[in-house]
Parts: sequence; C-alpha cells; structure tokens
Amino acid sequence: KNAVKGLGFFLGAALLGLAGFQAAVWGMAAVLAVILAAVALFLPPGLPGRMKSEDGWGGWRSKDARVNRLSLARMFLFGARDVWFVVGIPVYFQSVLSDGTAEGRREAFFLVGGFMALWIIAYGGVQALAPRLLGGKTQPEAEITRKAILWAGLLVPIPFTLAAAALVAGGPAPWLTWTLVIGLLLFGFVFAINSSVHSYLILAFGSAERITRDVGFYYMANAAGRLIGTLLSGVSYQIGGLPLCLATAGVMAALSWWAAARLRQV
Repeated sequence: KNAVKGLGFFLGAALLGLAGFQAAVWGMAAVLAVILAAVALFLPPGLPGRMKSEDGWGGWRSKDARVNRLSLARMFLFGARDVWFVVGIPVYFQSVLSDGTAEGRREAFFLVGGFMALWIIAYGGVQALAPRLLGGKTQPEAEITRKAILWAGLLVPIPFTLAAAALVAGGPAPWLTWTLVIGLLLFGFVFAINSSVHSYLILAFGSAERITRDVGFYYMANAAGRLIGTLLSGVSYQIGGLPLCLATAGVMAALSWWAAARLRQV
C-alpha cells in the first residue's frame, strides 16, 4: 500500500514540476473520478454492512478501553508525522533547493516530492519487516504491548532534537539540511515500527463480533490525527517557523507515548 502511495508522490511531484499546480489538481480529480466510477460499477452488492438497530449511534466508540487508548495513541502518532510532513519540511526544502527562477522552482518541487515519495516507500518497507524485527508471532500480547510503549517513547526525542538543531541554525544551512534528512529517515524507521505494532494490536484487542467497527474507529482516529497534524503544521510554521513546527511534532509524539503507556492500566 505504501509503495503505491509513494508512487503517487512521485507522480504528483512530476505533475507539479512539469504541468503546474492547477493541471496537477485537475489530473488528480480525473483519476479520482475514474476510481469512483469503478467502485460504483464493480463493488460487490451487499458488501457494506448495516448497523444493528439495538446498537444505536452510541456504538461507534468501543467499550474496550484498550481499543480506545490505542486509537488515541494512533491519533497523536499520525499528528506527530503530519505536523512536519505537510508544511514545515516541504517549505524548508523548497526554500533551500530553489534558486527563485521558474526552472529552479520546478526542479525543487520534483526533488521535494521525490524525497517524500522515497520516505513513504521506505516507511512501507520497514512496516513489512516489523514482524521479523519484533518477533510478533512468537510473543504474547502483553509483550507486544510493552514494545508498543517502548517504541512510542523512542520516537519522542527525534523531533525535539531536530527542532533544537533548527533553532541553533537560525535559518537554512547545508549542515541543517543534512541533519534534517538523516533525522527524518530515523523518524520514519521508528514511526513505521510504531504504526505496525498499532495495527497488530488493534486486531488483537478487537472482539470478533465488532472487529470491523473497532478497526473503523481506529482508522477514524488515524484520520483525525492527520487532520490535526495538518492544521498544526501550518499554524506552528507561521508562528515559529521550522523549530516550532518540529517541536510541535515532538509534543504530539510525547502525547502518543502517554496514550500508549495507559495500556498498562487496562
């Protein structure tokens, strides 16, 4: 899945660099229209589920505290990613890589998009290797929960360290750019392990009779984290530039660790 998402970043970067913003958006809209038509034509009948009348609308939230706390950790985890991923780092890289000319801006668009694409693809590769790295098949649920808390904690210092480096630099600098590249690759590795452990645990925690709803709630939290992260990315960058943007990511990562640590109390 993430390899395909990475390919989408490459295509978006190429369209942005070669055809411009409006043409890229129209191209994306056209592809989405084709996908919508394909879903409408080929989706098997009866696939969408129906809510049981006795559940009511209050049943969207799980009664299992583990599911709710894991979903909260997931929300903050993806918020921590998108705080720097959406605005802060792309804008910084654009300012560093572009010489201000139209040609330079197009080249910078492609390089920035290419970096994001490679980050996503590498992130997906780490996710695929996570079961081997953590030995998930041979370990009890309690041990995987302990590792979820551990890896959530390991993520916290990375954005704070990068924020400190950006603050010391005071502006674009070659050493800062390379520090950010290396730091964000490290962030991606730890983030991918966290994401994989979460996806394992939501299936382990979910009850058989409502597993689709628990997973849906979990991914709703995922989407909420991305929305919050996107909003905070723009706000924090406008207020305090790249240092505050990265520091905000650190705060979100710390909140993810806090939510994951509460799994011990269940």
